[in-house]
Amino acid sequence: MKFAEHLAAHITPEWRKQYIRYEDMKHMLYASMEQAPSVEGVEQTVLTRYFANFDESFFQFCDKELAKINTFYSEKLAEATRKFAGLQSELSENMGKELPSNFDTLLRFRKGNFIRKDKDTRMAQKHTRKLHELKLAFSEFYLSLILLQNYQNLNFTGFRKILKKHDKLLSTDRGAKWREAMVDLAPFYTNKDIDRLIQETESLVTSDLEGGNRQKAMKRLRVPPLNERRHSPWTTFKVGLFLGSFLVLIAAVVLSSCFRHGGDDWRIAFRLYRPMLLIILNIFLLGINVYGWRSSGVNHVLIFELDPRNHLSDQHLIEMATIFGVLWALSVLSFLYSHTLSIPPYANPLTLAIIMLVFLVNPTRTFRHDARFWLLKRMGRIFAAPFFYVTFADFWLADQLNSLVPVLQDFQYLICFYAYNVRWTETNDVNKCTNRTYGIRPIVTCLPAWWRFAQCLRRYRDSREAFPHLVNAGKYSTTFFVILFSSLNSFYEHEYDKTYNPFFYLWIFSLLVSSCYAYFWDIKMDWGLFDKNAGENKFLREEVVYSSNGYYYFAVVEDLILRFGWTLSVSLTESGYIHSDLMVTILAPLEVFRRFVWNFFRLENEHLNNCGKFRAVRDISVAPIDSSDQKVIIKMMDEVDGVLHRRKDKRKAPKGHKKQDTKLLLESGGDVDSQTV
Repeated sequence: MKFAEHLAAHITPEWRKQYIRYEDMKHMLYASMEQAPSVEGVEQTVLTRYFANFDESFFQFCDKELAKINTFYSEKLAEATRKFAGLQSELSENMGKELPSNFDTLLRFRKGNFIRKDKDTRMAQKHTRKLHELKLAFSEFYLSLILLQNYQNLNFTGFRKILKKHDKLLSTDRGAKWREAMVDLAPFYTNKDIDRLIQETESLVTSDLEGGNRQKAMKRLRVPPLNERRHSPWTTFKVGLFLGSFLVLIAAVVLSSCFRHGGDDWRIAFRLYRPMLLIILNIFLLGINVYGWRSSGVNHVLIFELDPRNHLSDQHLIEMATIFGVLWALSVLSFLYSHTLSIPPYANPLTLAIIMLVFLVNPTRTFRHDARFWLLKRMGRIFAAPFFYVTFADFWLADQLNSLVPVLQDFQYLICFYAYNVRWTETNDVNKCTNRTYGIRPIVTCLPAWWRFAQCLRRYRDSREAFPHLVNAGKYSTTFFVILFSSLNSFYEHEYDKTYNPFFYLWIFSLLVSSCYAYFWDIKMDWGLFDKNAGENKFLREEVVYSSNGYYYFAVVEDLILRFGWTLSVSLTESGYIHSDLMVTILAPLEVFRRFVWNFFRLENEHLNNCGKFRAVRDISVAPIDSSDQKVIIKMMDEVDGVLHRRKDKRKAPKGHKKQDTKLLLESGGDVDSQTV
């Protein structure tokens, strides 16, 4: 592997701009050779002067890069030293506390779920929680040290490689001399405090937190490969196997549906099977999201505050989606051929729903236990909003639920259907649950918007910043009016003529306001586009991660079309051209796709925020957070312009700015040209 590829694979994405600009320096070397005067056409003095001018510019560039690296390394090392002192102090304080004499007995009672709520027990529980927090904090701190050590080694290797290439191309030893005089004596290379911190952290965790068990300590501190791909051949095989099986089964479902002649209304089957399929589609697209983030260097592990040592990869998510996809298709086929198989038709969707629910809440440490319970914990925090502090993962997941409203409606229908329908062999009462539970469906539809509305209020309460939190809450409040006027329009449709129903016009107006509000927020606030300092990235922003600007322009248009997809639904369903259930079946996957595209650019914008703060690992503090610190943390997630490190005074860059480094080398090119002529 070439060093440029090795560097790109191992850099810490949030520090990307602080590494040696190896590719630019290599381009400068090759450009100087291409633009050098011909040996046959000029005198040796002219050639010597040309390369002397180039060396002056090249080593000036090297000086700037070296100064940048020294400064950044010194800052991060000082930050690590302060962090280590704080953790050491917390550990000493915790280990120095006097514990009850029966501490071990209390822990055994706790593990056996028999806990006496006396003073000693509470003290033992508090001590245990503190130890767990310290272990987690040291684990993240150790990861930050390894990243900094990796930064040190990569930059030194980069200088060594580029200077060796310089000497080889120019047939000189000036690069080697410059390296010996500057790089070998540079603080970022000569300072070995990072190695000392790593050794002290390992010793401290081994002796004080793991009882002298070094193997256990190093397992906790284990750092995943920095160029990690997390793809095993076995996982790849399973993804291919289940994906192929799913496609074959889907074809069988379509063909069987076309030739099946059943007496039951098709809308019932749609409502019972649709929510599971939408969830499966969402998981599959999330797997593609993760693949895109990882390939582009967007650190979703840090953004979601996942454990970098143990989290789901893109292939794990796609594998999970395809397995459930196969189960879904088999369940539908069993439903279609239930009479032949002598199975009650409506036992099939209920069985599938129970299997998926049991998988989610399974308490055993199997089937992605950590990932499932991370999700359950986040869902619990969402349901309890606004009573919990809101993190990025909390409001991101709540936004996903806003795109899965049909899933909640269909699950409400599923529960109602099996609660009131005692015959699982046949049924034709399509409106039974929708009519009987008319007051429940609007409430269920409101829930995702309410959760986000409550989260915005909580974030305002924590930060006291009206913008963006109250303004964002206003966006979600428009959904309440949409649902209210939609319900009133349906309730009074028999009392008014369609042309004169006032609630219909209020419904359309609220839909228009809500869609415009949400679209503006998507583009400007969530994605940070239409930045006035966008420069060459017209209508976008100064910093972009993905390789082509076309992706951004596609997303802007796609989001506009799908945000206003309701216009097609209203016009066709109100005119009677298409049934509302069929329209929901068409539009619901499109909304999941819209959220899938939205995820790419929302995470990218958050990633650029972290890059602006050079934040590369989770900041786990074992000390209580005071109110001022909490405001700073919340503000970090809500920069109005998206990225702090964008320069406010930057004007549109000239089109040729990418060639600026090459042109720098030939500032005295006029003398060369005049002498060659």
